[in-house]
Amino acid sequence: MEKEVILDIKYLDKSYGSTTVLKNINMQCYAGEVFGFLGPNGAGKTTTIKIVAGLIKKDCGVVTVCGKDLKQDFEGALSCIGAIVENPEMYKYLSGLDNMKQYARMRGIDDPRRLDEVISMVGMSNRIKEKVSRYSLGMRQRLGVAQALLHQPKLLILDEPMNGLDPEGIYELRMILKRLAHENGICVVVSSHIMSEMEQLCDRVGIISGGRMIGTYTVEELIDQGKDTFCVYEFKVSDAGKAAQLCGLDEKHYDVNAENDILLCSIKSDTEADTLADINRRICAGGVKLYTVTPKSTKSLEDVFISLTHDSQGGGQIA
Repeated sequence: MEKEVILDIKYLDKSYGSTTVLKNINMQCYAGEVFGFLGPNGAGKTTTIKIVAGLIKKDCGVVTVCGKDLKQDFEGALSCIGAIVENPEMYKYLSGLDNMKQYARMRGIDDPRRLDEVISMVGMSNRIKEKVSRYSLGMRQRLGVAQALLHQPKLLILDEPMNGLDPEGIYELRMILKRLAHENGICVVVSSHIMSEMEQLCDRVGIISGGRMIGTYTVEELIDQGKDTFCVYEFKVSDAGKAAQLCGLDEKHYDVNAENDILLCSIKSDTEADTLADINRRICAGGVKLYTVTPKSTKSLEDVFISLTHDSQGGGQIA
C-alpha cells in the first residue's frame, strides 16, 4: 500500500546574508509514523521547522503539507499543522483547562467534546483543573501537545521536546507520541540531538549536518549500516584458559582476563548464531562450567549518528 505523504520538502534553501543555513534539503514524512529529524546543535533543524511552520520565509524550494503548497496556499497548509517550537507558552495563573479553553477560542473551536478528547489523549484528565504554575515541565509539554492537537492536524511538529524532562517525563511523552502516530494516524515529526531517545521513539529518521541532508533511513537500516564485522561476547566460565583451548579459537580472536574466569571472543557477525552455539557446546562438553554469555559490543543509533555527521563535517561522501 502506498504511504500517504503528509510533509514534502524539496530543494529547500535558506541563508542569512552570506551565511548558508540550509542547502538543498529534501525529505518526505508519512501519515502514521514518528519521524526523527536529527542533527547536531546548529545543523539547521529548527530553521527547517520554522519554515514549515510558517514562522520564517525560505529562500527557495517547495514545501507542501497534505498536498497544499505553503507558498500558494499558506492558510490551507498551516491548517494541517500543529507545532511546538521551543517551549509551549501558557498562562501560568490559569488552570490547564482554562488555558485550553482560551486556545480553543483563538482557534474558533467551540466543541467541548474535542477539548475532553485531546486532554485524554495526553493523559492530563486528572490534573487539567490545576493551575499551570503547579505543573512539572513534562506536564506543560503534554498540555502543549494537547493544544497543538486541538484543531485535528495531520502533522504534529515538536522541536527538541525532551529537553529538560526527567526520565519519567520522557517516557510518558514518548508513549503519547507513538500512540498519536500508530493509533491515530498522525505524522509526528520530532527534532532532537538525543540519539538514545530517538532510537526508542522513531520509525524513521532524517539526519542533517551543516545545513545539508545526509540521508533518510529506518532506525533498523541505520543500526544495520553500523554493525561491525565482528561481535565481541563475554563468556563467564570456571576456567577461561581451558575454555579457549576447547574452542580452538585463533589467538587474535579471544582474550582471557587476569582472574581467569572471563573469556572474550570476537565472532564474525555473519556466522554469529552458529558460532555461539558451537562455543557453548565445546565449553560444556569439555567439563568447563559456563555461567553467563553477554554481548559486549553492539552499535547504537548514537554510534552511527556520530560517524555519519563526523564524516559529513569532514567532507566525506555519504552513501
